[in-house]
Amino acid sequence: MGGGRLSNTRPDAPAQRLHSIIAAASSLALRTPGSRAHLIGRHALDGNGRIRIDLPADSELAGEVTRQRELVAIIEVTDLAPTPVRDRVRAHASLSGWLTPAAVHQNGNGEPELSTVLDLAAAELTVDGTVSSVEPDEFAAAEPDPLATEEAELLCHLDHHHPRTVAQLTRLVDPRHRYGVRRVLPVRLDQHGLVLRLERARNHRDVRLDFTPALRNPDELGARIAVLLDAAACHRRPRTRSR
Repeated sequence: MGGGRLSNTRPDAPAQRLHSIIAAASSLALRTPGSRAHLIGRHALDGNGRIRIDLPADSELAGEVTRQRELVAIIEVTDLAPTPVRDRVRAHASLSGWLTPAAVHQNGNGEPELSTVLDLAAAELTVDGTVSSVEPDEFAAAEPDPLATEEAELLCHLDHHHPRTVAQLTRLVDPRHRYGVRRVLPVRLDQHGLVLRLERARNHRDVRLDFTPALRNPDELGARIAVLLDAAACHRRPRTRSR
């Protein structure tokens, strides 16, 4: 299909994008030589950029990690657009390494859990069919995008409650890209800008409206959107990117 690339152009973009996907994900798939599990709400990133996974202490997987001390594991996360676009898959993340036990604790319900940590060996990020390798030290050092954990809620709010705003922002897109477009939806939001998906009958194109400068925290988002709306009202066209 005719979707534009969503990845950033900065050299550190794959590591930051991968870090952001893991930070924002509500679930992940965990594969080991003897099992496969879909875990919801059981992972987090610690202060050193490592992935921590909490397992029920009485689970077979927790027992296996405890016995072996190091268990080969692969984590997979699919990044989906939160808005109802035609093709929702934005990226796929795959991280492999060794799962090691860290500590046993009780969760909020008083149930024992085993905290495990992934000793990362390799990581890959796939966006629009392009695979980027991320070194473990790059992943650990990367900071997630300031909007990563709020992006889904913000995009859904924009789509559901501010369709006129989306329509106004569409004016900033080159007219040749708007030809034949049947629907426009916000598909991605990060510190560098807002991505709109222009859907036609048989294909689509993604166009990024850049924030200048890139925002540093979520509190700056309103001001960046206001700048874009002012430009749309004045029929100015800031720099956009599409395939």
